[in-house]
Amino acid sequence: MILGIDHVGIITEDPAGAGKFLTALGMHASDAGIAEGYGVACEFWQQGQARQPAVEIVSPARDGSAVSDRLTKSGPGLHHVAYEVTGIDDERARLRQAGYIEVDREPYDGARPGMRVIFMYAPRPAGLLIELVEYTSHEETVS
Repeated sequence: MILGIDHVGIITEDPAGAGKFLTALGMHASDAGIAEGYGVACEFWQQGQARQPAVEIVSPARDGSAVSDRLTKSGPGLHHVAYEVTGIDDERARLRQAGYIEVDREPYDGARPGMRVIFMYAPRPAGLLIELVEYTSHEETVS
C-alpha cells in the first residue's frame, strides 16, 4: 500500500551548494547516509516536523555511482519522487502490472537505517523515475 510521498530527490555534484539553497527556503538537514548499493551519498532536508516529505540531496559517493551518467548527460536537478509503502514487493508487482518498468530487480538498503528501496520508471508520457521506500521502523527517521 502506498502511504504517501516520502521525499523528492535531487542530484548534484555539489551537495553543500545545494544545501545553501534549501537553507534559504527555511529547511534544515535532518539526517544523512550512504546508499552503498547505488554508490551515492544522501542528505535529507526537512521543513518543520520530521515525518513530513523531505528533499533528498543525492550526490556520487564513488566513481561509477548510479547517478554519475545522469549528471554527465543532464546536469543537476530533479531525479525522482519517492513514495513510502508497506509491502514493497507487492507494490513493485502491482506497479509493474500498471506499466512501470523495474530499474532494480530487488530492494536495496537505503541511506537511512531500516530503509529498503527499489526504483521503477513510469515511461512516456510520464517519464518519471520513482522510488518505493519501506521502513522496518520509523524511529530511525525522526530527527
